[in-house]
Amino acid sequence: MTTDETIHRCTWAMGPDPAYRAYHDEEWGVPLRDERRMFEMLTLEGAQAGLSWSTVLRRREGYRAAFAGFDPAVVAAYGPEDHERLLADPGIIRNRAKVASTIGNAQAVLVLHAAGLTLVDHLWSFVGGRPMVNRFEHLEEIPSESPESRAMSRDLLARGFRFAGPTICYALMQATGMVNDHETTCPRWAEVQRTA
Repeated sequence: MTTDETIHRCTWAMGPDPAYRAYHDEEWGVPLRDERRMFEMLTLEGAQAGLSWSTVLRRREGYRAAFAGFDPAVVAAYGPEDHERLLADPGIIRNRAKVASTIGNAQAVLVLHAAGLTLVDHLWSFVGGRPMVNRFEHLEEIPSESPESRAMSRDLLARGFRFAGPTICYALMQATGMVNDHETTCPRWAEVQRTA
């Protein structure tokens, strides 16, 4: 794990926020195969739309509390009273469309489950079940979407998921290790490959 302040992290993680650096050093790009955590990351990436990741990261514990630890079965059963409760919760981003999408996305996850699929296996299928390793040296080389994220987005939107455009899907792929977009000068580029 990279903790030395003199280490050259990815450019986006070089700021002073220790939570941001910890997210980069411990989580971002590590292949994720846990169903609840995948639903969490799908939710948080959608919540980020139009905002900074640090804004979402600061509310992560609030999201976990508000959305039952990201248990899709519990969240899918949320009704109008829960929706209004969530809109009053200062621990999350109180955006009507984003709250509704989280509940709707949980329902879409249950439809996947009923079809014998997991969210994890389904999303990983877009990269053939294995991380794609990119070799970008500079932040400006990294794309905001890819053919795989566009295919994932088309599929998810057709299945009723919301806040699942190709840019959000690519950010999800980066965060959950479906693609390794650490800059090659960052020690995590090599480290996350050993966790695949």
